[in-house]
Amino acid sequence: MTTRQVIAPVHPWRRAALVALLLGEAMNLLDATVVQVAAPAIHADLGGAVSDVQWFTTAYTLPFAVLLVTGGRLGDIAGRRRLFVLGVTGFTAASVACALAPTVGALIGFRAVQGAAAAVIIPQTIGLIKAMFSGAEVSRALGGIGPVMGLAAVCGPVLGGVLTHADLFGSSWRAVFLVNVPVALVVLALSSRLPEDRAPSRPTLDVTGTVLAMTGTGLLVFPLIGADVAQLPGRSWCVVAVGLTVLAVFAVHQRRVAAAGRSPLVEPSLFAHRGFPAALVASAAFFAVTNGLMTVVVLQLQLGLGVGVLKSGLSLAPWSVGLAVASWAAGAHLIRRYGRRVMYAGLGVLLAGLLGAVVAYDSASPATYPRPLLPALAAIGLGAGLFAPAFFTLALAPLRPQEIGSAAGLLNAVQQLGATLGVAVLGSVYLDTAGPGGPEASLPAAQAAFWAAAGLVGVSLVASRGMGGARKKAAG
Repeated sequence: MTTRQVIAPVHPWRRAALVALLLGEAMNLLDATVVQVAAPAIHADLGGAVSDVQWFTTAYTLPFAVLLVTGGRLGDIAGRRRLFVLGVTGFTAASVACALAPTVGALIGFRAVQGAAAAVIIPQTIGLIKAMFSGAEVSRALGGIGPVMGLAAVCGPVLGGVLTHADLFGSSWRAVFLVNVPVALVVLALSSRLPEDRAPSRPTLDVTGTVLAMTGTGLLVFPLIGADVAQLPGRSWCVVAVGLTVLAVFAVHQRRVAAAGRSPLVEPSLFAHRGFPAALVASAAFFAVTNGLMTVVVLQLQLGLGVGVLKSGLSLAPWSVGLAVASWAAGAHLIRRYGRRVMYAGLGVLLAGLLGAVVAYDSASPATYPRPLLPALAAIGLGAGLFAPAFFTLALAPLRPQEIGSAAGLLNAVQQLGATLGVAVLGSVYLDTAGPGGPEASLPAAQAAFWAAAGLVGVSLVASRGMGGARKKAAG
């Protein structure tokens, strides 16, 4: 009888509520990847500096990163269902505004609003799932996040190419933002099935900490967008130094808030675990590689070789499929059997894919599509898919239950920050090396970006070896 209760089917209203949460998660990931493919077309239509292509992504991921933890805290205070609905509504309005944006500046501003709304949506998902389900049902419900994210990762680049190429009703790139509207309407319709939930003891909101985190991170990233990273002027390094100083002040502020018995944005006890800071470094470096290189590939194909948006979107399909397949295999089988070795294997396969891409660019003709690049991109996807599930499992394994929520929020925030820095740094390496040189210059420029990414993989590997946690059966 007990077994029949554990595997009993989920009640229809809870299934509908779970669909709303999973679609909300997928909508945010889809929006990040779908725009990367359409970015050169947006630039061609609206004009502006070439570096604005990086801002189309960075303007979304930066507020997403720095407001994630605050978004979770707001859900604890005001109610997770209320914040989820508010976030989806804001995200939908911002998507329509992006689609109607008349200028580059307006689009970048609306993208920032989208990122802030996403930071309100995403932290509510796990809390609401735990409020709706109990026992084995929680694991089954949380297990749906991975496949949905994998599907969104596969569909995003392809959908961006298809929608822009189709030019529906003359919409061109604007359709990649309008596609959010029907999805969001479904989410809002189903959200009435969500229960209201909040933290049992109401925490305080650390406004000062939020402002310090936003200011420091913005100052750190802003000088890197569109700049020659190897030859930054002195004033840019001064801005970066000020950003790092503000983040150091943020760390001190968090300790003081915790010592005063209030609720800090980041739980200071996390840093008592020797491996957790190493996990943050590994996460930032890894996601800088994956997100930054996706931008570089699109820039090289569309701006360098003049490849159409549809073909460039389809070119990323091997990467996305490899990511989805390897993520499923790692989560379902490999981590339980091999533990942290899956993480190292993923970085090894990722590095092999990067070197394969360097060789593909070296042997390619400036006038032809680089077909040997496709298997290299597939290897990059496989490596990323092996690394990510193992990494998150091992990063959270040694922590106490009361630290898991804060740690997960901080890891997600650092993931988005790494993505922001990757687009800024690797995109700038490509754009500065390519300059106005045309197809001939685009190939060595892409190689330079991939070599820089290989260095970041090395950073992630060293940091990963410093992580704590179970060594063989961390997920068992």
